[in-house]
Amino acid sequence: MSSGRSRELPATLPPPSVPVDNLARAIAWLAAEAHRVIRASAVPMHDGTLAFPPQVGIGYDAFWLRDYAYALEGSMASFSHEELAAACRVFVRALRADGAAVDCVRFNGTPIYQPGYGTMGREPVLDGSPFTVSVAWQTFQRTHDRRLLLEVLDPLVKTMDAMPRNPANGLAHIAFPGERCPYGFTDSIPKSGDELFCSLLLVQAARQLGDLLEARGRIGEAQHWRQEAGRVADSVRGVFWDEETGLFRATTGACNVPDIWGSAFAVWLDVATPAQAVRIATYFKEHHAELVLHGQVRHTPGYLDWNGRRMPVNSGDYQSGGFWATPVGWFVYALDLADPILADQTVVELVRFFQRRGTCEWINREGKCQLPGYTASAALPLAGIRAMLARRQRQQ
Repeated sequence: MSSGRSRELPATLPPPSVPVDNLARAIAWLAAEAHRVIRASAVPMHDGTLAFPPQVGIGYDAFWLRDYAYALEGSMASFSHEELAAACRVFVRALRADGAAVDCVRFNGTPIYQPGYGTMGREPVLDGSPFTVSVAWQTFQRTHDRRLLLEVLDPLVKTMDAMPRNPANGLAHIAFPGERCPYGFTDSIPKSGDELFCSLLLVQAARQLGDLLEARGRIGEAQHWRQEAGRVADSVRGVFWDEETGLFRATTGACNVPDIWGSAFAVWLDVATPAQAVRIATYFKEHHAELVLHGQVRHTPGYLDWNGRRMPVNSGDYQSGGFWATPVGWFVYALDLADPILADQTVVELVRFFQRRGTCEWINREGKCQLPGYTASAALPLAGIRAMLARRQRQQ
């Protein structure tokens, strides 16, 4: 087995001077950009472990869990085996004694359990446990490091057991607004009740934990977590689906509005039923102009804020009206069911914008382009885009 050292990875390619004009060239550009941004973001931690913070250059003084997981999903080949194992240990060893998982780990090794360097929410962030499992699962898929698997498996089970959930239906749960932050890309939004996105992350992580347990021969436990994934998926379909709009809603409490990212992710995970997936795809097609700006996607329906208020214009910023590249892969994976041409066009427009303005975290209609060199914007869309192409090939 190759050591996968970074010098063996594909060379970083400069952005082409001519704007991309088709999906294949857009994917090639995005793959090269993801690799470039990931390698340029690397920062040694206090013990020499390479951290890969969310952005190139200044702005982040820590190693963020979810952003790293997304870098792995879209550009796994950008990391060596040694880097993967060391980074996985950073996050697993940062688990708290009660199983709580981090938001990020500072470069000096200090674990931070709440966003905003510990200032947001009374309790640890809700998405930490499933993203810790995701990092371990992706690392094992690449390295097949059974020694590492033995080291991390019991802590992974403990952190999944510690994830706050509604005992009646298994869904991820926030007791009241401000108790804890939800999914990190909505961590500024005061959600409460059962929460869609982290419930979907729970489904994904339960499946992945089942794979890891099976790899160690722990078949009964693997079956338990796969059954739990099925139980939570059933609850998602029953609790969050809004038949009137044809989308999933974000929560059962505060911020109980249709969730664009969550609906797309439910299709990507195969949690949405085939009929629900078609409804979501149709909504994305019919409301594309409201949801998408330069190939990037809002969190909520156009002209609607997180509190359900109608807005006079389709405006806003950050997590309350900004347009992001992070969910584009899931979005086009769903949209493709209704309009493959529009799905391809969305990806091409995204890359053409990045070529002009840089790979930023989010944009808005007022011309903001925040945080250039943002890893998740370049890397994560690739996972959904590639899955979309694989599905098309299977259907030929």
